[in-house]
Amino acid sequence: MTRLHDIAAHIDGYDTESLSVAAAQAFIAQLVGRVGEVERVPLKSALGRVLASDIVSPIHVPAHDNSAMDGYALRAGDLDTDKPNHLRVAGKALAGQPFDGHVAAGMCVRIMTGAVMPPGLDTVVPQELVHLGDDGTVTLPAGVVRAGDNRRLAGEDLRCGEAALSSGRLLRPADLGLIASLGFADVPVVRPLRVAFFSTGSELRSVGQALDAGCLYDSNRYTLWGMLVRLGVEPIDMGIVRDDAASLEAALRQATECADAVITSGGVSVGEADHTRAVMANLGEVLFWKLAMRPGRPLAVGRIESRGHQAILFGLPGNPVAVMVTFYAFVRDALLAMSGASASALPMLRAATTTAMRKRPGRTEYQRGIVSRSPDGRWQVALTGSQGSGILRSMSLANGLIVLPHDQGHVEAGDDVDVLPFDGLV
Repeated sequence: MTRLHDIAAHIDGYDTESLSVAAAQAFIAQLVGRVGEVERVPLKSALGRVLASDIVSPIHVPAHDNSAMDGYALRAGDLDTDKPNHLRVAGKALAGQPFDGHVAAGMCVRIMTGAVMPPGLDTVVPQELVHLGDDGTVTLPAGVVRAGDNRRLAGEDLRCGEAALSSGRLLRPADLGLIASLGFADVPVVRPLRVAFFSTGSELRSVGQALDAGCLYDSNRYTLWGMLVRLGVEPIDMGIVRDDAASLEAALRQATECADAVITSGGVSVGEADHTRAVMANLGEVLFWKLAMRPGRPLAVGRIESRGHQAILFGLPGNPVAVMVTFYAFVRDALLAMSGASASALPMLRAATTTAMRKRPGRTEYQRGIVSRSPDGRWQVALTGSQGSGILRSMSLANGLIVLPHDQGHVEAGDDVDVLPFDGLV
């Protein structure tokens, strides 16, 4: 197992006192490994799970040449390209009820969408382009179809033996339909990642408790729970841990023994009551970073052990907004990688900012924004107001994060900026 300092030695620009977001992400990508256990689950239970092996098609999709629309199947070679054509209808083909008779030259078959193309016929003319006569013939103008029009070929979507979905895919609704179309009732998926999390701080109270002077309600566990659930992992809420070394060590040991990853919020900055740093270091190999980002400067990352069990540790800041920003900047992709999911960058939107923003080069900044359409139809983004890292309401008001990269300077109103949309994320 590679030691953390050996990983750090291969990261460009590694500096624990001012570590760039990109360098921290590169470090974490090398730190985490994949959960190995695989299980088979019914198809309806596979949504949001990570596919453990390729889904290989046992059949051609479609299985036969078939019609792409309602109309009349015919031979393109029977048509006169210079004048109207009159064809006699030999019969009918429905989806699931193929026409099995003989189709002589100059004849056609009434066909419905999805029906198997009768042998020898290669083209479908839409029903709205023909005239049906009283004598059982159809008339179509010259040149309304070309050979092969409106015919789906066998194996056009998938060939037998071809991989329909690749290992590592996070299964979506369309994927379930695709798997069902191949006849599979269950699928192999990676065992859900178990993630334990807790908040640290003697000043914190759980909802429903009375607030003593100087205390506040713990919000971080609820945002973490929501983000973890949306990610498809198995969250283990360990509550609030008081600011004393014995309590912290006991909680970290318990978390390590029941989870693959442990997330804490609070206690990783320098302070008189922040015992988390010392306890984490005693339980394993943990690095403490000062990140070149805002919000979210302090972060702890490493491996901790207890009674033969090992877990990846993410020690996040205590401020509510910083918890969410650092989760999406660093923890999300790490947990997906541990779950076996293929790497997939989050999509960014370019939008014109309605507000000037002061920004110094040398750190990445995440501002809370509200994206909307401008009168001319372009995307625009406005700040939610005050951007303090303790203002959780700013995240609730926002529908995206404005991402100002490491080398970015001041932004003027009207400049285009990158926005990470919340839709489907938070």
